Amino acid sequence: MKVSGFTFIRNAQKFDYPIVEAITSVLPLCDEMVVCVGKSEDNTRKIIQNIPSNKIKIIDSVWDDTLREGGRVLAVETNKAFDSIANDADWAFYIQGDEVLHEKYIPVVRNAMKLYKDDSSVEGLLFKYVHFYGNYYYVGDSRKWYQHEIRIIRNNKAIRSFNDAQGFRINNNKLKVKPIEAYIYHYGWVKPPKFQQAKAETFHRLWHDDKWMKENIPQVEEFDYSIIDSLKHFEGTHPAVMRERIERLNWHFSFDPTKKNLPFKEKCLFFLEKCTGRRWFEYKNYEIHCN
Repeated sequence: MKVSGFTFIRNAQKFDYPIVEAITSVLPLCDEMVVCVGKSEDNTRKIIQNIPSNKIKIIDSVWDDTLREGGRVLAVETNKAFDSIANDADWAFYIQGDEVLHEKYIPVVRNAMKLYKDDSSVEGLLFKYVHFYGNYYYVGDSRKWYQHEIRIIRNNKAIRSFNDAQGFRINNNKLKVKPIEAYIYHYGWVKPPKFQQAKAETFHRLWHDDKWMKENIPQVEEFDYSIIDSLKHFEGTHPAVMRERIERLNWHFSFDPTKKNLPFKEKCLFFLEKCTGRRWFEYKNYEIHCN
């Protein structure tokens, strides 16, 4: 079984992305790792070059910043990376620059890839998600956070990154996937407030025009983490590759998890989910393979 990893990144240093940790976390499962590096304003390319692994394959890219609708440029860059993986790979493991796989899930993921390797009707593997927010000790638990996403796909170039690169489609159809008992840890909402604000100001431009930016993005120095609907305490351990980054935590954020700043409808659905263990009326970016 051959597995290719793939990802894309730009301005990793400027926006404090844990891209090294993201790549390093999946390297044990991959025979190669294709990194599509966008032309950056910092040392992003050098950061990738300095990862101590001969599995890394860098391809250089220039983002089309005119693609300002729905984050489409992110899907374009994802496809560039995917199209550059080895032709003889069976599976492709996609990891974004703020996502990390905990090492305890490596055997689970490897076994799932082996189990479904020869079943071509399985087009991908579906991961569970933990979304950290504010710091490394709170996670989002409201309905705004997606619970699952595809991160391993079959090496079929008819598969394309969808919308803003959150999921995938094949011939405009949702992929048929098998759920696995493994989590991706998402750290996109955990970084020093200055970096988070800079990221917000830059990345919203991938979705919105200048008028929307002016009306909706406050011109402040630091991101206000307190504007959040619901969080809970994280119970568990972080991936080992995140240890050094977590030890450098140099900002303070606290939140009362008993507070639920939710509209009435969302509050009802939230408590229904907690009682039943099921998320009602959830949009699913995939189809569960039932055979």
